[in-house]
Amino acid sequence: MLPLLSHKQTLEPVYLAYLDALEQSDFNGEIDKRYSARLIQATDNSVYQFLPQAVIYPASQKDVELVLRLAAKPEFKAVTFSARGGGTGTNGQSLTHGLILDVSRHMNQVIEVNAKEGWVKVQAGVVKDALNDALRPHGFFFSPDLSTSNRATVGGMINTDASGAGSLVYGKTSDHVLGLTSVLIDGSVLTSRPINKDAVHASPTENSLADTIIAAISDVCLDKRKLIESRFPKLNRFLTGYDLKHVWNDDLTQFDVSRILTGSEGTLVVITEAKLNITPLPKTRMMVNIKYDSFESALRHAPSLVQAKATVVETVDSKVLNLAKQDIIWHSVSDLIKDVPNKVIEGLNMVEFAGDDAEVNLKVANLETVLTQQLNDQLYGLVGFQITNDKPSIEQIYAMRKKAVGLLGATKGRRKPIAFAEDTAVPPENLADFIMEFRALLDGHQLQYGMFGHVDAGVLHVRPALDMCDEADEKLLKVISDEVAALTLKYGGLMWGEHGKGVRGQYGPAVFGDELYGVLEQIKGLFDPDNRLNPGKLVAPPKSAPLMFNVDSAKRGSFDRQIPIQVRDAFPDVMNCNGNGLCFNYSAYSPMCPSFKATGDRIQSPKGRAGLMREWLRLLEAEGVDVNELAAAKSSSLLQRAQNTINAKRDYDYSHEVMDSLKGCLACKACSSQCPVKVDVPKFRAQFFDIYYKRYLRPAKDYLVAGIEDSLPLMASMPKVTNFASQNPVSQWIIKKTIGYVDSPKLSVPTLKQRLDGHPSRGYELDDLYAVPKADRSQYVLVVQDPFNSFYDADIVYRFIQLIEKLGFKPVLLPFKPNGKPSHIKGFLTKFAKTAQNSADFLNKLHALGMPMVGLDPALVLCYRDEYKEALGQKRGNFEVKLANEWLVNAIEHCPKISKEVPEQFTWFSHCTESTAKPNTAKEWQIIFNHFGAKVTSLNLGCCGMAGTYGHELENLERSKALFEMSWQSSIDDIAEKGQILVSGYSCRSQVKRFAKFSPKHPIEALLTLLNNN
Repeated sequence: MLPLLSHKQTLEPVYLAYLDALEQSDFNGEIDKRYSARLIQATDNSVYQFLPQAVIYPASQKDVELVLRLAAKPEFKAVTFSARGGGTGTNGQSLTHGLILDVSRHMNQVIEVNAKEGWVKVQAGVVKDALNDALRPHGFFFSPDLSTSNRATVGGMINTDASGAGSLVYGKTSDHVLGLTSVLIDGSVLTSRPINKDAVHASPTENSLADTIIAAISDVCLDKRKLIESRFPKLNRFLTGYDLKHVWNDDLTQFDVSRILTGSEGTLVVITEAKLNITPLPKTRMMVNIKYDSFESALRHAPSLVQAKATVVETVDSKVLNLAKQDIIWHSVSDLIKDVPNKVIEGLNMVEFAGDDAEVNLKVANLETVLTQQLNDQLYGLVGFQITNDKPSIEQIYAMRKKAVGLLGATKGRRKPIAFAEDTAVPPENLADFIMEFRALLDGHQLQYGMFGHVDAGVLHVRPALDMCDEADEKLLKVISDEVAALTLKYGGLMWGEHGKGVRGQYGPAVFGDELYGVLEQIKGLFDPDNRLNPGKLVAPPKSAPLMFNVDSAKRGSFDRQIPIQVRDAFPDVMNCNGNGLCFNYSAYSPMCPSFKATGDRIQSPKGRAGLMREWLRLLEAEGVDVNELAAAKSSSLLQRAQNTINAKRDYDYSHEVMDSLKGCLACKACSSQCPVKVDVPKFRAQFFDIYYKRYLRPAKDYLVAGIEDSLPLMASMPKVTNFASQNPVSQWIIKKTIGYVDSPKLSVPTLKQRLDGHPSRGYELDDLYAVPKADRSQYVLVVQDPFNSFYDADIVYRFIQLIEKLGFKPVLLPFKPNGKPSHIKGFLTKFAKTAQNSADFLNKLHALGMPMVGLDPALVLCYRDEYKEALGQKRGNFEVKLANEWLVNAIEHCPKISKEVPEQFTWFSHCTESTAKPNTAKEWQIIFNHFGAKVTSLNLGCCGMAGTYGHELENLERSKALFEMSWQSSIDDIAEKGQILVSGYSCRSQVKRFAKFSPKHPIEALLTLLNNN
């Protein structure tokens, strides 16, 4: 039986003492010592894993000052820190065994926008896309365009001098930094901005440490100017970590220590605020997508595209394109990157022009003329091109390109493309030759890989596929790293062209030479003489120990390989998470991940949950427990489970920390489609619940939810009595206090059975349906019931049957069969499997008739496709239950099309499970309504916060309400005519009724009204 997992690693005494002192101080932020919180911050988007001592979330700059000032006391000199923002680093930049200073939770505000002067002031924890949301109304944007822009923070961008697409025109982050506010290791504040040469030594401040630093750096960079100029490669990308070259301007009249800090990866200061230059939004944007017969053709053609004065030239190879085609993202770009008849697209260049209308149109017209001639002459391997001038479409193409980073992790097999040598940069004129040799290098090791990059800047992203649970592959990583480092130097470039150095600091001496590397060490020593800020990265102070981190540092794979292969195979979603962090998307209008959005706690995210589960599996193995055998075992006795539950507050069990994370999941399944590697949290959540509750007692509400489908038919036989019993104030108070359940819905009165009494859609037996001649069966529509609409919103099912009849078909209401979704959500896997098999057997018999089966609730219909397949495998059979829109979009073809001079307007609010798993749903509803003379606008929203029964559970009530207010409430408020709002999900309609105080229409109701009024 499941053991107590009491392996929590305790904090070192000096850290415990320091954190206790911090708690007793005036610190206003949060201190998180939970093992789960430490584990989540032990990984980023790299292959490395360093467990920190704790996580500190400062609420303000004053908190950061206090943190470092306290640490300056002699008794705490062993305490070290690493600043962290979005945690998107690919080389372990922010990972540490000390304390994490996470500024993303609280220090994430846009402080001031000055459109007149063209600058913005922000806190370091603001997400890049959130900053652009704030700038857009003013006509500006922050131009460095990195692929992780929806979760990467400005502080992280500054610390790695991030750039991305269009950097030849827009530059990198350091080109936009006007000034920084930072906290030094002693807790004092450094305000940095460009100053005149005469002021470097002549204007001392009250901060003696800052004065010493500025004077020393200005002198050494002047002294080494010629060596710096001759030694550094001529690239526009991130270079040193400490930018010795640009700390003085070209004519040596102005000095800016911010240039040293930008790219320093948290090794010198903790950056708290930044003043940034902002760029006017271009009036016109156009993109030319050029298709090639090979990746090499795309690369060799790229220089001429740069010469066409393009703003951006991005490239991807066939590996990335094919992965994108298999992902949900492709539906949004398939018309923009069409296949070429009788040709195979093996490479793609995305060429964007941005600026004034006339200028952009002229450039695109000239390029179109050239490309047409080259295509006719069969030059450069061109097989076709498309021009896009629609801004949303261009953004969709970039979204596909950005997602490519994560999509590479979705390749099948144990070897996965991973980041470690993925951001090489060479002079653009050397790029094609460099890549051919790079490919030969990887081919020589018989590795698979995908390639994409910024060819205009000579930057290539390459992720070789390795199995980091395989010790031989782990050793190969070091071999390849060494070879790539040497190859980039051969071609006049750098191994770290865009994503910072992190653990790759070991290659610094070869790039900079002894003398300049010594300067870097000197600068580190000026800022951080005791090596306490992100120690082990970039450089160490002079005469201190060598760097503690290198590419051979502790990797996640060394922990993962402790989990047996058969266990890894049983929990593939847990193991496949690669730390890409797309689940940290800041936007309230993104469906993923609602629990993280509501809490800001990274353990409440798919990445966090996968990380915690990996450790759970590892600890079970360490205890000698086979988790697969555990899953098949029977529960402990009721008495034993009760005793364990009583002792739970006394006995530490890591399983409780995993439970705290997983029970916060809404089971919306957005992760299963939105995550690039398709991490399905509800799937392994159910597995965990099933095992956990073999040791501990389940809460009563779990049994209530799991048994709802069994009890509803009985309750519906006396709906008024049931409603009275459940809806009176006394009962509601008892249910709330004893079960923790609130706002339970009323049963429909009249019931569906009563509404359809005597209707021809009822009363069919299976034999009756088999008796229907095959030629007539296409006229029948089998309506599959779900527990929520049939018993709580019966009018919707009744209207659907009327609509089917109105369209000339014969509806058949199938007898109610439990779907099992509620029991799966709560982890009753044995019960779910039995329910699923029973329903599958029934539906397969009907499937043989060839009559379409249609269901109304998206979550329940999609359960037939997903959870049934997972639980039953081949025993599921081949039955298909369609969503109403999936059936209607084809059924309307034989119906006369209706045209109206003034089409009625509707707005469709998407159900998050439906819109993420079936992204064409909005388009299908638009086609359907358009056929009947109406128009539908779709809104892309986050989760409504109900998610089945989640919003009815008292412990989730505040989160549920917060989620509704994030995107749904404001969107509803913007629509004057509430009757024009359409909501297809039952739980979403319930949530709107609960918090917005009106009942929105199902699209079926609106369609029926349209037809009746025609």
